[in-house]
Amino acid sequence: MSEMTEATLGGRFRFPGTSLTVQRIGYGAMQLAGPGVWGPPKDYDGAIAVLREAVAAGVNHIDTADFYGPHITNQIIGQALRPYPKGLVIVTKLGGRRLPDKSWQPAISPQDLSEGVHDNLRNLGLEALDIVNYRAIGAIHGPAEGSIAKQVTALADLRRKGLIRHIGLSNVTAAQIAEAQAITDIVCVQNNYNLTQRQDDSLIDDLARQGIPYVPYFPLGGFTPLQSSTLSDVAGRLGATPMQVALAWLLHRSPNILLIPGTSSVAHLRENLAAGQLAFSPQVLEDLDGIAATAKVAH
Repeated sequence: MSEMTEATLGGRFRFPGTSLTVQRIGYGAMQLAGPGVWGPPKDYDGAIAVLREAVAAGVNHIDTADFYGPHITNQIIGQALRPYPKGLVIVTKLGGRRLPDKSWQPAISPQDLSEGVHDNLRNLGLEALDIVNYRAIGAIHGPAEGSIAKQVTALADLRRKGLIRHIGLSNVTAAQIAEAQAITDIVCVQNNYNLTQRQDDSLIDDLARQGIPYVPYFPLGGFTPLQSSTLSDVAGRLGATPMQVALAWLLHRSPNILLIPGTSSVAHLRENLAAGQLAFSPQVLEDLDGIAATAKVAH
């Protein structure tokens, strides 16, 4: 696959107050681990191939976490891409750990966060992490109010030590973002958002005014993929897949949205990246915007 042009990956966006500029379509590495985000993948060479294909296509924003696997995903990234190409931005997250029973547990004490940074550094083979997102505890599909000052202060201390270059947040409310911004600069926010989950509409607009990127996780619905007759109809009209349309809608929604769709398939990766080439008419945008209202009524 020849390298895609800047325009086809949605254009570029610079993390505020940094020298880090990325294509708006990136890659989320969670699916590189085995089933249930646990253990090695069934096709290890295939996982390596997906990462190398993404970078060859122009992707320079990779989202990961050392608790994917655990450790496995970061090790695959290091094996596939080191020495890392100039301009590649690796964003990781802290706030969780995996136990031997495969459960997901909080890891939010200052010691937990420090150990998490060192785990990421070791398994990625880096001396400093570009961006670390603190993932706040909340519901699985959304944030819950509560102070995150202790955790953000701990990350700011690690930044002063040179282990972290920049700090972001995940699974947070507007109040938590404001609390964190009183402690340190926040360069990105990562929350659950897609065509049907639009509770962050006003937050996205507020962050856009501040020049802060919003990175939706579960951009395709997560563990329950998006299903909509309207989405399927629009995809048919455009000669695209429903998932391509859902990704392209996010790019159209706001210029500060960055995408990190994940896959363990090279063919699926190419489909995701091609979403940046879709153009929408005003009617198509209106049809797609109506999906959220329909979903709201259905619930």
